[in-house]
Amino acid sequence: MPNNDALPGSPESYWMSSTDSTRFAPLADDVTVDVAVVGGGIAGLSAAWELAESGHSVAVVEAGRIAAGVSGHTTAKLTAQHGLVYERLRRTRGSEGARLYARSQQDAVERVAELAGALAIDCSLERTSAYAYTLDRGALKHLRAEADAAREAGLAADCVERCDLPFEVAGAVRIDGQAQFHPRAYLLGLAAALTARGGVIYERSRVTGLTEGEPCRVTTESGATVTARDVVVATGFPVFDRALLFARLSPRRELVVAAPLDAAAAPQGMYITEEEGKRSVRTAPLPDGRRLLIVTGESFTPGSGHVGERFRRLDAWMHERFPVAETAYRWAAQDNDPTDTVALVGPLHPGARHTFVATGFGGWGMSGGVMAGRLLSALINGERPPWAGLYDPRRIAPVLKEAPALLRQQADVAMHFVGDRLRPAHADTVDEVAPGEGAVVRVHGSRCAVYRDDDGVLHAVSARCSHLGCLVAFNAAETTWECPCHGSRFDVDGAVLQGPAVRPLEARNLDS
Repeated sequence: MPNNDALPGSPESYWMSSTDSTRFAPLADDVTVDVAVVGGGIAGLSAAWELAESGHSVAVVEAGRIAAGVSGHTTAKLTAQHGLVYERLRRTRGSEGARLYARSQQDAVERVAELAGALAIDCSLERTSAYAYTLDRGALKHLRAEADAAREAGLAADCVERCDLPFEVAGAVRIDGQAQFHPRAYLLGLAAALTARGGVIYERSRVTGLTEGEPCRVTTESGATVTARDVVVATGFPVFDRALLFARLSPRRELVVAAPLDAAAAPQGMYITEEEGKRSVRTAPLPDGRRLLIVTGESFTPGSGHVGERFRRLDAWMHERFPVAETAYRWAAQDNDPTDTVALVGPLHPGARHTFVATGFGGWGMSGGVMAGRLLSALINGERPPWAGLYDPRRIAPVLKEAPALLRQQADVAMHFVGDRLRPAHADTVDEVAPGEGAVVRVHGSRCAVYRDDDGVLHAVSARCSHLGCLVAFNAAETTWECPCHGSRFDVDGAVLQGPAVRPLEARNLDS
């Protein structure tokens, strides 16, 4: 396995390292509120704020620490420019669907700017342009079609030949009026405003049960409950699947490296390309006057391995193309791609009256999460924004149009669920697992996920994901067990790091 000591930078998110930790108490006693929000990322906190502002009592219940999951590890582009999305939406949803998507996402950009000003949140918000670029002149026709579709959708879009990247591009779609910010600073400010308004936040309170009714009840692993008229599930991959949403989502993990550079050499905009294994670029201000270059890429399915190699490849790309100093940080982010392009935000299932979900942001959770918060608040308040139907999880026609993506996703899950069981174990015996390594080993007829720490101590847990039973795989670069089916992640002792799993991997005794 790769030598993790050779990986670049400190293994932490800049957003996390540059902000204080939170210390909200766990849910210890039963409480009653108007709305329970499950999940303390940008979608959950945005929904909680919008609901509290409209007069509801709100409780946010977070399994870990707020703004410390996907929202604490994002690239933090706040933009309606989501790659080359508008030409595709125009084909699959029509011009009106593309217009509603653009309008709802740009509304989210403006809402963050509005709240950052009104609530005096210092989150390094900077207005800038977003670019989707190509190195291939043969792809320019696609960029021109995208620029045309984005303009028709109402965005300030144009196709340009040059930008301020320090290397030549064939062309780019530029959309003006976008933003970048410090996501955790913004969310901690929003959380402070929420609690000042009477909202409550519970951390280290993993939700394991949901009873729908009038009222609904949310149960945590401690047994304490929140009783509420309405419930919002905003946990990334939803921890409850009552409308087969699992079949319409595929988890995707991406790596991030970041390094300081002189402000004069920093690109002014935000950039993305799907070429070269995907590359996303932005900068953020540093206290010493320099900028932090943040580069994201190397998309992969959780549990697919070779993460250390991917980190090194991304870091080499950054150093080859930008005059950066030594790499300061590395981290990873995870999101879920919907099979039909558009996020799933609205009622949890066809019969739902008081339960709602926000998921499937496809890597664009900053604008998508804020949009979801505003949309769900409106629905709970009896209003229906014009884009509600576009995001409705109960939609059928768009899914049928993009059935091949749905079938591919289910084929991948089936391959892992069945195929991984037919393959030999990753190691023949526990003795083959070296210090700092992990492997799936067959012990006493059962597959165990075995990790040996640097002191030689073995950590053994069940290799079956506690969500739906797929076999986990070891991520040596992050020292985690990951499920390739739906993206659940666990530490070496089986504790849940990321859902949809809500139960740990069972401990295994290697001696019995």
